[in-house]
Amino acid sequence: MAFRKTLATSLAAAALVALPAGHAARAQDTKAQDGEWHRTTSLIGESKYGDDFAHYDYVNPDAPKGGTLSSAAYGTFDSFNPFIVRGTPAAGFTEFGGLLWDTLMQQSPDEPGTSHPLIAEAYKYTDDYSSATYRIDPRARWHDGEPITAEDVVWSFEKLTEISPAYNRYYANVTDAVALSEREVEFTFDQKGNRELPHIMGDLAVLPKHWFEGEDASGKKRDVSQPTLEAPLGSGAYRVESFDPGARITWKRVEDYWGADLPVNVGRNNFDRLTYTYFLDDNAEFLAFKKGGIEDVRREVSTRRWSSEYDFPAVQAGDVIKREFESGTIQGMQAFVFNMRKPRFQDRRVREALTLAYNFEDQNRTQFFGLNERFGSYFENSELAATGVPEGLELELLEPFRDKLPPELFTEEFALPVNDTPQAERQHLREAVKLFAEAGWVIRGGKMVSEETGEQFAIEFLGASPTSEIIAGGLIANLRKLGIDATLRIVDTSQYIQRYQSFDFDAATARFDQSMSPGNEQRDFWSSHAADTPGSRNMAGIKDEVVDALVDRIILAAGREELVAATRALDRVLLWNYYAVPQYFQPTMRYAYWNKFGIPEKQPEYLGIDTFSWWIDREKEAALAAKYRSQN
Repeated sequence: MAFRKTLATSLAAAALVALPAGHAARAQDTKAQDGEWHRTTSLIGESKYGDDFAHYDYVNPDAPKGGTLSSAAYGTFDSFNPFIVRGTPAAGFTEFGGLLWDTLMQQSPDEPGTSHPLIAEAYKYTDDYSSATYRIDPRARWHDGEPITAEDVVWSFEKLTEISPAYNRYYANVTDAVALSEREVEFTFDQKGNRELPHIMGDLAVLPKHWFEGEDASGKKRDVSQPTLEAPLGSGAYRVESFDPGARITWKRVEDYWGADLPVNVGRNNFDRLTYTYFLDDNAEFLAFKKGGIEDVRREVSTRRWSSEYDFPAVQAGDVIKREFESGTIQGMQAFVFNMRKPRFQDRRVREALTLAYNFEDQNRTQFFGLNERFGSYFENSELAATGVPEGLELELLEPFRDKLPPELFTEEFALPVNDTPQAERQHLREAVKLFAEAGWVIRGGKMVSEETGEQFAIEFLGASPTSEIIAGGLIANLRKLGIDATLRIVDTSQYIQRYQSFDFDAATARFDQSMSPGNEQRDFWSSHAADTPGSRNMAGIKDEVVDALVDRIILAAGREELVAATRALDRVLLWNYYAVPQYFQPTMRYAYWNKFGIPEKQPEYLGIDTFSWWIDREKEAALAAKYRSQN
């Protein structure tokens, strides 16, 4: 499942609650008999953890509890309801549980395609994958002590698929949820052979029916379909302790958390409190990090800052540590997306011309110290990426659509333009002008105008921070060379989210986070239905019958071989249609943190980092406090 992250999601919280998006379970052929109960299951190969594992092998099971993890969040928040399009959820709230609500199963940060028991102690499915049954752990409790029941699960499924676009699309093939008993829930599907569906039911966040159907302190009946700043009842490791709307939120560890001793939680959730302070400016946030006490762990996404600004005294003294983490996760595409709901972006030749105008090499050299790499696939760094020309099963999947696809897709390896010399950029811009001309746009008086109407071609890039100027500046400059009226509009976070989710933009930067196990979530990224659904991740507005067909083949793939072939075919079609202009990624995850933590020697192989396996080292914390208190 692709966990959608808002701008308000803090990076520290993301290490726990936003596992690599697209982490949907994809079943391979299994020896399990119809109706056999499963606990730990690996759906890509065999898990290194058996049903009886005690804890993840990267954690310290004896890690001490206590202290505060201070984090920064960007933007603002006005709601504790992450399931609806309206409102901006506070840090720690996500569509699939977050800090407050446990899910039926927990996706492993250590292995792709693997889930372990959480609220559900086990599940089973029929041999034709037409239904699945989940059995609730009898120990599972809400924070008020009430048991989590099958009725809660059914109510959660029904409500979330009603109010949440993400749930509605993710579980589009689930026709019914029925409580078989107080502890067992059966989900029925409208298709057979969808090997993923029984497993991704474990991603369902379970909400307390009795709380949401009750009344608030003023006597008003609660409504799960509306934004709220009333702290909800939860079941997870943390609860909301206090907050200042839009500015700060503090979470407190639940000391009698029912799942504290589950294998997925042993050695984790070690901080007594998690505080998130909001900033509207990235530079102000960085200054706060340098000072200390407001942000303890920072993921640095600015290559320029990483290379040139981490020379302040605390770094030189060893009180702030710079460290790069490597993960085995797929690199999900980040790209400029042009809104095809607007007619001027519907011509493939126009989109190819816009791709030719982007000079990644110059931007990487002048702004990123040569440390970034460019995306060449929507499934970068994985076996799912299309390479060479289509062959074998992939070619068989594409062949029926030959007359609907660019001919070169079958004969050439896709390659983005390389601007390794000034001459190369000029050549690419000349090619862009030719493509525009073929599409009915010509340069007159220095302006790119429509041959038919004389209207100038215009693009407004939507941004949410000054960083947008760095990201889009080079492309905007080259578009202006072509006579295009290219501009950047930076808006506040709330307006950005609203416009982004309602597709009210010409162009914007979008991320398409994926996993090694693509499946049902691909509908939300690419399907024709999602193109017209506010809040979906089909930002480009793709409506393509070939894409729809390949998404269905991914979802209904009979095994890993077919899944890989179908995903490569989809990747190839997306690339050759120039639905987005690929940007760049950092090959490692760059973190800086104040030296107040105990950290396990290893971190999860798949996710790369899990800050919730860290703990506060009291001696280090005290030394830092004494040193920097005396300097202030």
